[in-house]
Amino acid sequence: MSRRFTTLRSTRSLCQHGFVPHEQLGALAEVAARYAVAITPAMAQLIDVADPHDPIARQFVPDARELAASPEERGDPIGDDPHSPVQGLVHRYPDRVLLKVVNACAVYCRFCFRREMIGPGRGGLSPKALDAALRYIAAHPAIWEVILSGGDPLILSARRLKDVVARVAGIGHVKVIRLHTRMPAVAPERVNAACVRALRARGKATFVVLHVNHARELTEKTRAACARLIDAGIPMLSQSVLLRGVNDDPETLGALMRTLVECRIKPYYLHHADLAPGTAHMRTDIAEGQEVMRALRGRYSGLCQPTYVLDIPGGYGKSPIGPNYVAAGTVEDFSGRRHIYPPRRKPVSKA
Repeated sequence: MSRRFTTLRSTRSLCQHGFVPHEQLGALAEVAARYAVAITPAMAQLIDVADPHDPIARQFVPDARELAASPEERGDPIGDDPHSPVQGLVHRYPDRVLLKVVNACAVYCRFCFRREMIGPGRGGLSPKALDAALRYIAAHPAIWEVILSGGDPLILSARRLKDVVARVAGIGHVKVIRLHTRMPAVAPERVNAACVRALRARGKATFVVLHVNHARELTEKTRAACARLIDAGIPMLSQSVLLRGVNDDPETLGALMRTLVECRIKPYYLHHADLAPGTAHMRTDIAEGQEVMRALRGRYSGLCQPTYVLDIPGGYGKSPIGPNYVAAGTVEDFSGRRHIYPPRRKPVSKA
């Protein structure tokens, strides 16, 4: 018999459902006082309380180690602030901007790189701030794509979402609107017909990028929510974070990528975990990530290969950091064998 939940927003409620032991409540209350906690029913149903290493719990259940910040960690790990010309807008790359329309999420990931800036009650952009952001976009004709983020933009009502999408779409030089969200997985019921209609803009291409880190998150309800978007003509991509104990081995990561492709979602980015405060216990190192990516090559379809990227601290943008297969005039195949390139011609013997 399935368990019934409402969204869990306190360490005490997590304890009542067996997700955290009573003796840790003091330390975890301190974590929750600093970083927001929320686990939706869809995610709570997936947590195996008998498994101390459950990959779903690891993503959402607070951990006392979050209070231990490493010296290299920072509150703005990817450098949004230096590239924010107006409130809520990040303009790091010439042809696209990130519009943070809301500062809340349906769930709060324990590795979130914006964990210092988001949480319940923080709301979204005021009408005045949104007007200023849209004026900035309209004044910069090089901006071809607007990425709606936050927080999670799909936490907005369909009416509010439709208004934002329509106003962005009304800017002539913007041709692509992209939304990043966890909602199809963590609250699939929110991706209803009204939500899908709100995302469609005549004459513009709309893409939805699903944030997902483990194949178990792609439940039947999640697949149905994604199908509603895709069948309405909205292509979907995926974005994942490489997380220790969640997806840091080829079999688990490969299963996620295959499941995404089976859902008609193209794997897009695999992020190296950012230097957010209190997240060291969830980060791999780059060499480990490269080995996982190397193991995917050849064993899994090319459709299942995301780009492994690092968002360089300080605001310098994303760089691909996957393994290199070319060295000293040779190229490595998927079995690890090296081949001279270009191949040397055998000398032609003279009669």
